[in-house]
Amino acid sequence: MTLVDNAHPDTPGRPAMRIEMTKPLFAWDALEDSPTLKTIRQLLDVIPDQPLIESVQTARGKGRDDVPVRVAWGVLLLSVALRHTTIEACLAELRRNESLRKLIGIESEDSVPQKWNLSRFLDTLGREPHLTDLHGIFDAMIERLGSVVPDLGRNTAGDATSLNARRMRGRRAEAEQQEGLPQASGGRKEYTDAEGNVTKVLTWFGFKLHLLVDVKHEVSLAYRITDTKAGDGETLPEILADAQANLPEGRIETLAYDKAADTNEVHKLLSRNHIKPVIQNRSLWKEEQERMLPGHDGNSNIVYDEAGTIYCYDRVSQPIVRHKMSYIGHEPSRETLKYRCPAKHEGWECPMSKVCNAGKSYGLTVRVPRDIDLRRFPVLPRATKKFERLYKGRTAVERVNARLKIFWGADDGNITGSRRFFALLGIILVVHAGFATLLAMAPRRTGTLGQTKLTPIAKALYGKVTPPAPRRPRPTPSGERQACFRFAG
Repeated sequence: MTLVDNAHPDTPGRPAMRIEMTKPLFAWDALEDSPTLKTIRQLLDVIPDQPLIESVQTARGKGRDDVPVRVAWGVLLLSVALRHTTIEACLAELRRNESLRKLIGIESEDSVPQKWNLSRFLDTLGREPHLTDLHGIFDAMIERLGSVVPDLGRNTAGDATSLNARRMRGRRAEAEQQEGLPQASGGRKEYTDAEGNVTKVLTWFGFKLHLLVDVKHEVSLAYRITDTKAGDGETLPEILADAQANLPEGRIETLAYDKAADTNEVHKLLSRNHIKPVIQNRSLWKEEQERMLPGHDGNSNIVYDEAGTIYCYDRVSQPIVRHKMSYIGHEPSRETLKYRCPAKHEGWECPMSKVCNAGKSYGLTVRVPRDIDLRRFPVLPRATKKFERLYKGRTAVERVNARLKIFWGADDGNITGSRRFFALLGIILVVHAGFATLLAMAPRRTGTLGQTKLTPIAKALYGKVTPPAPRRPRPTPSGERQACFRFAG
């Protein structure tokens, strides 16, 4: 969206937010509870929405244009960005706030749309090809961030969350189903303890939102909306493909997920894409506690458990003692995991050493072929400190979900119908990506005198700003001329 700014035509204005140099690149705690007009103007400018605007205008044709497309689109963005509980609350603020009206091209109080105009516009955005164009805005913004933030998407995590909504009835619901949109339905999720006992039950009526986010920066990289019955492992391939398309090739190195993604298909997919899975294993062994490694007979003392942890037995001591073998690393050329004698590697005495190590100074070496079971033997074994550290990154998804659901109202449950719900959630994700861009562009405070400077990443983002084609400036109430700027798509 191209908006006016008081800066020089060839020098785009800087974001109103100024963040301490010690803050993270995406300092989500620095977001303003009540964004200023300058922040809102900057947010609208970083959204590459021109293809969507043109698509809706083309579809409208020569029909009624009581509410311009750009105005209706601007109202929906403001209702999310300003954290209004309803669209009606945003319209009420527009009627009494002249400066805010002018940001989205509303000339007078009488020109403010009615709530049914926005309801119909949401319904339009939920149809194809507009819904795909809306998703494309989010993808374009993440692709832009990924091109300038070198570690965005390196370590990722995914999860699904419940979202409340209302279901359309009658012919309108049938029309939505024919368009391929799932309908709101009842969902149920059970939480169990280590023994498998149900400790908590969550029920809701609506949809599921599947997210793939960056663990470090807490930025959404891809999303999908499904009905409540869709499994996480079934949706993960589509989300992963979207994230890979939004990021430079080979950027994603690890993917953390809960047990819902612990399937053979998911592990094969990640292995083909050279992504390290950080996925907790499902408990499927009913009676067995451990198994012998293939190629080892009853005389061997090497076993593995259901999580893929390799153990060796000290059969000399009484009683017999089991030790976890030392993980050395992954051998890509052999596609094996390398383990060694824990006593030799860690420097302690083992009564079984003479039998196992046979005079080797480095101790017994065991290579485990990963093709035995990709679920059981991932590139990064579960019984390692690195796996535990990366798995904790899944909490980043919960924080992103909280911002979407609580901060920007994705879980209000006030939307009826799949079209409107899909469109509103797409707008919320666009606003999320927009604020992420502003945070990355924000000048940083460098001293006690309030001096600020741009980081290299912010400069790179500003490098994607180009002045628009010459156009006749619109006069302000003071008579001064204002310059326009926009982001390159």
